[in-house]
Amino acid sequence: MARTASRPRTARRLRITKSGKDAKPEKVAKPDKTAEAKAAKDGKPAKPGKGAKAERGSARRERHPVPFPLRLLAMLCAFAVMVAFAVVLARLTLEPSPASEALTHTNMRPGRSLRAYLDQPALRDAVKQIGGNLLLGVPFGVLVPVVAPRTRGMLRVLLLTATVMLLVEFAQGALITGRAFDIDDVILNTTGALVGYLLLGRRLSRAVHS
Repeated sequence: MARTASRPRTARRLRITKSGKDAKPEKVAKPDKTAEAKAAKDGKPAKPGKGAKAERGSARRERHPVPFPLRLLAMLCAFAVMVAFAVVLARLTLEPSPASEALTHTNMRPGRSLRAYLDQPALRDAVKQIGGNLLLGVPFGVLVPVVAPRTRGMLRVLLLTATVMLLVEFAQGALITGRAFDIDDVILNTTGALVGYLLLGRRLSRAVHS
């Protein structure tokens, strides 16, 4: 009885060892690299990976250059507007005004004329004086970077505008009757150029020359 009972146990042990030897480890499923291609064929959107995002970012950064004829046309149009603005500026600032000769005074202190503008009883006069000087500088900030690509940059535009307006003010004080040098006008004109450059001039310059 003992012999017959031991046989099935040994048989079971042999089966267990054989099954353990023959058992192979399960393979870990690898991610299918063609999942995105299959999803594209099936019409299902696939999630973009890091590489796709980087390629999209580089594609957005790359800008096609503007053809030379269009660039030249834009520069000529900007130059024509600049000349027209120069004519208007000359009429507004370099035209004699004998009637206001007794009212004009040279101002070398920044802020002195601004306080005088703001102290006027009529708000319309203050807006006219301050707003007019600001608007005179806006075309510099918009057109100068388009006409002269080397002047691109906020500091360059400000320096060029300040230099031109200083020359205009010196001409007013030295040569024109009824006009006087005013440093506040230079400050307002330069501020207007800064506003024009930040709002439109920088974008136009990049669009034309990049």
